Amino acid sequence: MEKINLFCLPFAGGSKYSYRLYEEHLPSFLNIIPLEYPGRGTRMGEPLKEDVNQLVNDLYLQIADKLDRSAYAIYGHSMGGLMSYLLTRKILEKRRTPPLHLFITGTSGPGALSRTEKKRHLLDKRSFIEEIRNLNGSPDEILQNDELLDFIEPILRADFKVSENYAHASNSPLNIPITVITGTREEMKPEDIQLWQKETIVPVDFRRMPGHHFFIFKYPYEIVGIIAKKLLVHHKSYQL
Repeated sequence: MEKINLFCLPFAGGSKYSYRLYEEHLPSFLNIIPLEYPGRGTRMGEPLKEDVNQLVNDLYLQIADKLDRSAYAIYGHSMGGLMSYLLTRKILEKRRTPPLHLFITGTSGPGALSRTEKKRHLLDKRSFIEEIRNLNGSPDEILQNDELLDFIEPILRADFKVSENYAHASNSPLNIPITVITGTREEMKPEDIQLWQKETIVPVDFRRMPGHHFFIFKYPYEIVGIIAKKLLVHHKSYQL
């Protein structure tokens, strides 16, 4: 029986290697396909993209040849959550087979993201690094190493610019189930998280996990378990 593909979109500063912990806990019927933004990881030599539409088009081209072959779902954390939503919109615009499910972690609803007043990508270097430190997502060996900081700073600035300049356009809600998981110590308002419900006619499954923005590194087994349980229903139906 064919596996269900799970396209995984990186968070700001992340790469296709960001979800290696998830692969260790994957059930046999799921196949993780991590995507790569330009300018990092396996695409280091390419220029960074700071425009959200260009980035969505890039992601679409990465998966276009796989969309009608196998069932699939999309997962993204933080910036990856926003890009997962926008990629789904692009897929529907192209009249391709939609995802079975969207899994979003660490992200407010798109309507909240477009009105953020925080412009971290414009901060001076010292303030910018302090913001990165506050997210609890980068090891101290990176934050205290000038060479590594010089390397990752433009990548993070480009990614933050994509998210922070995003302007949300109201669209007809999707007819796709969405699961949204956020950390209990993240800096986002409950009402902003609830805005995800405006993006689909299917009741959103809202969940919370202990921790800051990068709680996903502490609970890979639990998050993969949630994803697997949601998709197992679809897998069984294909086997009948």
